[in-house]
Amino acid sequence: MDKIDIKSDEVTSEINSSEGDDVDSNDKQHVCDICHEAFTLQSSMITHRDKIHNEHKSFTCDKCGKKFEFRSHLSRHQISQHKSRKDYECDHCEKKFVKKSSLVTHQKLLHKDHKNFTCNKCEKKFGNKSTLLKHKKIFHEVFRDYLCEQCAKRFGNKRSLLSHIKTVHDGRTNFASDSSEKKFRKRSRLLFDKKKVEGGRNNYACDKCEKKFGHTNTLRRHQRTVHDGSKDYSCDNCEQKFGTKSSLIRHQNTVHEGRKDYACDKCEKKFGRKYFLLCHLQTVHEGRKNFECVKCQKKFGQKSHLLLHQKTVHEGRKDFACDRCEKKFTLKCNLIVHQKTVHEGRKYFACDKCENKFTVKRSLLVHIKIIHEGRKDFACNRCEKKFGTKSSLIVHHKTVHEGRKDYECGNCEKKFTFKSTLLVHHRRIHVGRKDYACEKCEKKFGQKSNLLKHQRTVHDIR
Repeated sequence: MDKIDIKSDEVTSEINSSEGDDVDSNDKQHVCDICHEAFTLQSSMITHRDKIHNEHKSFTCDKCGKKFEFRSHLSRHQISQHKSRKDYECDHCEKKFVKKSSLVTHQKLLHKDHKNFTCNKCEKKFGNKSTLLKHKKIFHEVFRDYLCEQCAKRFGNKRSLLSHIKTVHDGRTNFASDSSEKKFRKRSRLLFDKKKVEGGRNNYACDKCEKKFGHTNTLRRHQRTVHDGSKDYSCDNCEQKFGTKSSLIRHQNTVHEGRKDYACDKCEKKFGRKYFLLCHLQTVHEGRKNFECVKCQKKFGQKSHLLLHQKTVHEGRKDFACDRCEKKFTLKCNLIVHQKTVHEGRKYFACDKCENKFTVKRSLLVHIKIIHEGRKDFACNRCEKKFGTKSSLIVHHKTVHEGRKDYECGNCEKKFTFKSTLLVHHRRIHVGRKDYACEKCEKKFGQKSNLLKHQRTVHDIR
């Protein structure tokens, strides 16, 4: 006991009499009760005692005897000091690291501007291989593993699915703008809106058409696709070109794959794009048709539908002519489909029940539904007759119940229900054109249906 007291006095005396200390000994009032080292702050003394004198470290390294309070600290120590395991390898320089955080720090410091990993489908570049693989899985893999049970839309990862459910089906708007009184489902949308409000809605004007945009990226994309005619993304099925990758993917999903991920909760009708679903809700279920034709007073829910109506019905414009048979079309996509099916005979989608082939998957699905499943989902509300397609129902309404014949021949004043029938009449009767020739006997016909009937009856071609 006396020995311990003497040692304590000696140590205390030595501490108090030490020279050359930068800090006044009077400031070091917190003394460790085990080794009597003095500290200015109590927290420093507690840290010292826990690190040096803690006897409750139950995890001991069997190679160097160092003790640790937690098993995870022991494992990290053994991996870094004794096993030399470096499981995290840099994709750029093949240097290896013990911890993933060290690898990330290394890449940020040394390889910040290096994007050597290019996606072979969209040519987007990435700084490391793992990010590239994640990009491919989300954007380019055909099968997406996470399915929304409410609308059947699929996603590449669980986070996107949960975000979709929260924003689309739950209708959550967690981010409120203090400047525009709007609410947003995503923080990124809120920040974008805030930037537009603070900086002016459309500060970026196109120097070619004076159209204004709220963001420089939107302006550049407009100039590239509209004025420069840059359409770098081509469809493998129909060779139609698009200005953006997203437009190409949307085209392939809706036109060639027949995907309709957006279902109406009021009539169960499905659409390929959310925009079309919203338009359907506004026009069909809410009765909103704000765009009226000045010539016939017909109303439309979308301005694009009004312009198309005026272009085709009142102006008779068909700006896209086939260079092989001089047939004209209102839309370029219809011209492309016509050329692929009529002149090239390209049909990608075969029916596994009757060997019929179709150019687009949507036509195949309609064929299966009507012919093989016998489904007729469109019923007439006047005579209860049912049809397989909505267009057939409209034809039935016009011809049977309304007796409408809006298209009159300028040569003989004969009237027709449809403009296409008028054009066929004009070509056959007044022009004498017969564009459909039989390959077997070279007999010509004014209509394709008559050619097919001739081939079945005369040449037994099915």
